Amino acid sequence: MNFVFPLEQTTLPVVGSEQRFPVRRIYCVGRNYLDHIREMAGSDEREPPFFFQKPADAILESGGQFPYPSQSENTHHEIELVVAIGTGGTDIKAGNALDHVYGYGVGIDMTRRDLQGVAKEMRRPWEPGKAFDHAAPCSAIAPAADIGHPASGRIWLSLNGDVRQDGDLAQQIWSVPESISHLSTLFELVPGDLIMTGTPAGVGPVKPGDKITGGIDGIGEISTSVV
Repeated sequence: MNFVFPLEQTTLPVVGSEQRFPVRRIYCVGRNYLDHIREMAGSDEREPPFFFQKPADAILESGGQFPYPSQSENTHHEIELVVAIGTGGTDIKAGNALDHVYGYGVGIDMTRRDLQGVAKEMRRPWEPGKAFDHAAPCSAIAPAADIGHPASGRIWLSLNGDVRQDGDLAQQIWSVPESISHLSTLFELVPGDLIMTGTPAGVGPVKPGDKITGGIDGIGEISTSVV
């Protein structure tokens, strides 16, 4: 096939392999930890899950530099479990959902909180606050065949050596199978899709010069520097 110009495929490394995981779409689950809901002004704690997206080329591999985004003076970190889809489908039952998972990673949902706040107040889309360049730092993908399907385990983020977020995957309101099942009623999931599953409490601002590290027990770690 002859293209007008080449377009690079976004990919992530796979732990223990020379293969790479091609990224198609990035879906994000909003407000999926009770303590984060409460710190963000107390929305309904049992409302159905909702989703927003980031573009695939917002991926920033672990170890890379995160350029502080334009038009923002309040950009926040949000550490998250990343689910990598290996088998697609629609209307997936929660009981079968994990059969569709290739593996897991550690991600950071970088957020221009000030622009997101304006969008909320004006009832506008969240893309300026969530879908900007480099807004999805992500670790290598650890295959589920090697690590299983973690339903619990520490999830944490440290800023310049100080722990800012410290929770457990078991605190998710909607489990990974439930999130996959609900999302698949709205979109056809396809191999290469990523799902970022929400963040625990402790989100906060970053600034140029900051060093961010984070991790999830049994899955891996992530690091990035703000420049």
